[in-house]
Amino acid sequence: MKGDKRSVGIATTTVIALIIIVAIVVGAGVYVATRPAPPIEVAKLKIGVPYTTPIEEPWDGCWHEAFTWAEEEYGLTYDWTDDVGYADLPAVLREWAGEYDIVWGDTFGCEEAARAVAKDFLDVQFIFGSGLGPVDPNVCVSDDWIHEPTYICGMIAGKLTETNIIGVVGGVPVPEVNRLVNAFKAGAKEVNPDVKVKITFIGEWFNPPVAKERALAQIEAGADVMYAERYGVHEAALEKLAATPSKVIPVFGSLLDQYELAPGLVITGPVWDLKPTVKYLIDTYTMREGKPFSMDLAEWSMVSKGGAKLAGWPGLHDWETRLDPDIVAKMRAEGIISMIETRWAQILDGTFRVDIDESVPVSD
Repeated sequence: MKGDKRSVGIATTTVIALIIIVAIVVGAGVYVATRPAPPIEVAKLKIGVPYTTPIEEPWDGCWHEAFTWAEEEYGLTYDWTDDVGYADLPAVLREWAGEYDIVWGDTFGCEEAARAVAKDFLDVQFIFGSGLGPVDPNVCVSDDWIHEPTYICGMIAGKLTETNIIGVVGGVPVPEVNRLVNAFKAGAKEVNPDVKVKITFIGEWFNPPVAKERALAQIEAGADVMYAERYGVHEAALEKLAATPSKVIPVFGSLLDQYELAPGLVITGPVWDLKPTVKYLIDTYTMREGKPFSMDLAEWSMVSKGGAKLAGWPGLHDWETRLDPDIVAKMRAEGIISMIETRWAQILDGTFRVDIDESVPVSD
């Protein structure tokens, strides 16, 4: 009987071993069939990025700047196209997922459809520009958490205005934009409780002519300082200066350093430096030998990680020689550089925190 039991045990063990071997072989076969061997060297990585707006639009422009840096820094492949549009983005993501290791998508206008694509390509690393959360195992998200320098810009604006009216022209009142406009407004009111902030949204992401019209309307209504959350405001300030040389309108840019759009008038602006985010993404992906991961990369877009900055700071574009003399005089009189230094240090050491308010901004 013992011999029979042993024989049965051996047979059973053999069958189990064969099942395990078959499972491993079949599993390996499926893996190899759906994805080539994971990259070993970072230079072999292929990143595909379909942008939903023209590349000139600053939000996507920040990503383009960071991925271009990564291509030069790592020697990897970075391919892109622009002006895809939300309606076509899911199909494009699906196409690119079959060719690239890492695929980025600006998904705010098609979250559900884009995330459905990621579910069908679990071996591809996706990173979505999104205000929503990450998804296991392969979806990371990132957003423009630049409210801290935006608050400081509001403080400067509150000190500079003489009419006590500040204008803001934004794109679309979604949480990602709302928190910037609200931070700017809060900063202005901290230093000048009497200031009124006039807010206009153009209802789209990239339409400089419309943004210019809205800015001119605000200037005609008394605004003497402008926050250009969208492109087009700079042109309004330049046009006003050309028509009336005494009408100097200080401007704050957004996302990218926009000084060259209106030299002498653009003081600074919140800058979204995505190099820390992209570096972390690439380093983590290669360290995991090409195995995707999921994470909210928000902290790499903040001041503490170098992802949020003030354009031209320190120095603010050599403000004493490069800004309009009227602006220089006001900045000196108000001690603005010292104010920036103090508040910037407080943000860095954690003794001052800018509130995140994503409610729809209210115009005063």
